[in-house]
Amino acid sequence: MWYNDLRPDSELTSDKYSLIMLDNENYSRLLSDEDKQRTISNLIRLKTGITQHIPSKKVDKNLLLGSWNIKNFGRLKDRTAESVYYIAEIINAFDIVAIQEINSNINQFKQVLRLLGSHWKHTLSDVTEGSSGNDERFGFIYDSRRVTHSGLSGEIVIPPEFIENSPIIRQLKRTPSFTGFESGWKKFSIISVHLHPGDDNNDPGEPTDQEIRDEEVRLLMKILEEKLATSAYEDRNMIILGDTNLYEDDGDIVNRLMQQGFLESEGLAGKFTNTSLNQIYDRIFLNVENYFKIATDENGQENGGVFNLFEYVYIDTPDEIALYHELMLEHKDDPSTLTDASKFKTYFNRYWKRNQISDHLPVWIEIETDSSSAFLTSKASQF
Repeated sequence: MWYNDLRPDSELTSDKYSLIMLDNENYSRLLSDEDKQRTISNLIRLKTGITQHIPSKKVDKNLLLGSWNIKNFGRLKDRTAESVYYIAEIINAFDIVAIQEINSNINQFKQVLRLLGSHWKHTLSDVTEGSSGNDERFGFIYDSRRVTHSGLSGEIVIPPEFIENSPIIRQLKRTPSFTGFESGWKKFSIISVHLHPGDDNNDPGEPTDQEIRDEEVRLLMKILEEKLATSAYEDRNMIILGDTNLYEDDGDIVNRLMQQGFLESEGLAGKFTNTSLNQIYDRIFLNVENYFKIATDENGQENGGVFNLFEYVYIDTPDEIALYHELMLEHKDDPSTLTDASKFKTYFNRYWKRNQISDHLPVWIEIETDSSSAFLTSKASQF
């Protein structure tokens, strides 16, 4: 991580050219001394939380794969430089992070890349056009010291012959990205998705949100069925992840994935992934060969989880909330409604901190990258 912007101004007399957190118009500093002190304190706390909840990176042993819907990444004009630091610090804990809701403006995305350092690389899909695409694209940020891009990169588009006479949809609303990676013994592809949201019936005669989402998954599975049948053996390790928007009553949709051989990571199954901790939106499903293993803990449970960053930054306590009163007054359309501590608390939790970071929490799994022992054992038994 590149923490240069957090140094006192007195130390930057000859290094100002390397600053990242500058206003795009007049190149003024985006972090005051007070901002720097608060950000440093919170980063120390955040790093402690990451160490406690996310495995460390082990050379030639593991790969940490994350997925994160970062709310309107690029569109929210009031996201602060402080918040961008926290986003970058969390991404830095993993080896690959699939990101959903990157908008057409990628200035904040570029800031994160610069904070991470030159060994971090990325891929970006194009923005899905049309109002239903919501000005969104998919991206991957990955540590090139630990994983490489295999060269496979594309988007999944529904061919016309897959569409029925009276279709519920003709394309997925956000065109999924399809990207290949390699690390150690592992070669795999990741399909990053952001499925149709909502759990309402909609207008009479119109398909329900669940029916739209189910059709998106059905068409996606139809395409992947062909890819799994025709791909080279080493390319058949597939991972579907992202903001699946799967609700408690979406069991039939989950079954579509399972029938195609995509199994949910045990370490993530059933865990709430939104900021309110009441929905399981973000999931990771794998369809992989025998040598592709998720690392396990001492009890044999697959390693994976949800990192609740709000236990370490933008904490819901009176003293922490008070630190951001001024910013909340500046960002709220009608600041006159913030009349007491209770109003600040409600706005802070329902809107402000979610606009600073996200209304989703990052999810992750740990993949074993060294299959040498299992491979040699299996070959020895063949003689």
